[in-house]
Amino acid sequence: MALRIALLLSLAAALSAQHPRGWEKGKGYGWVYGSGDEVGALNAVSGPTQVLTALREIKTGKVYDLGVLLDRTSFKWPGHSPIEVMTYRSPHGQTVEERPLLPPEALLRWHSCALFISDNVGTQIDSLGHIVHGEDRHWYNGFREAEHGGDFGIMKAGADTIPPVIARAILIDVAGWKGVDVLPARFAIGPEELQAALEKQGADVEPGDVVMIRTGVGGLWGDTGADHAKLAGHDTAGLTLEGAKWLVEEKGAVLIGSDTSGLEVAGGEPFPVHVYLLVEQGVHIGELHNLEELARDRAYRFTYIALTNRIKGATAGFAMRPIAVR
Repeated sequence: MALRIALLLSLAAALSAQHPRGWEKGKGYGWVYGSGDEVGALNAVSGPTQVLTALREIKTGKVYDLGVLLDRTSFKWPGHSPIEVMTYRSPHGQTVEERPLLPPEALLRWHSCALFISDNVGTQIDSLGHIVHGEDRHWYNGFREAEHGGDFGIMKAGADTIPPVIARAILIDVAGWKGVDVLPARFAIGPEELQAALEKQGADVEPGDVVMIRTGVGGLWGDTGADHAKLAGHDTAGLTLEGAKWLVEEKGAVLIGSDTSGLEVAGGEPFPVHVYLLVEQGVHIGELHNLEELARDRAYRFTYIALTNRIKGATAGFAMRPIAVR
């Protein structure tokens, strides 16, 4: 009886992996999880069965840090403000201020900081409310600016609605396939490039996978991404709309990320991949993930784990530290 139950559970897990909830081959995901849904395609991998399947992928226990180190000098997309860290309370200040919080003779002091930061810098996951589209300024699931925008953050599908992500994942090393350290500026990654890289790796995307695309930009980051001139050109390489559609509609990707600040190739119509993934499909976007160590180890298959900041109304889970576990 125990063996039979184990076999049934294994079969259920396999079927679930091949047919993520809400995904239809040739169509993708879309607005299929109910009128109030704010989670999108991550609904398909958030259940206990999917989480256990992802955890079973771990074979060696090696952890890869996918977050980039960030400070006020770090490279960013020009439409966002930089980070600023300011000491808000210091041992010196607490000693000399006229009204100290502790008696002057007390030996205890502390450091604390105030942060001024865009929610779209550093390693991040775009929320489904990040991009608005159309004359009615709607985003995923038909939420509209007129009803759900605000001066203190968005009120639907913000970063606080991104669930903890524990999912099967695959690295597509396009730079490695091309035999270069980093892809040239405006290099377009479409279905042919993705398939060729996967064939070289001897791997494939399976329905329900998180997909990470390496351009090699992470290798230029250095300590804190301060060399903007070196990063800016290469950062324009990325995914095409056709590539995004292939990953979602034909392969079933639930989250697509890369090592660049914008995932998609620059040039042409403004941000068609963002509109397609975030607004139309409900597929979150990961940006500025450090994929260099994964590529060096040829660790193409891994378990992706990411927990975003729960700041209500933010439009991205930002300055985060996701990991890959092999």
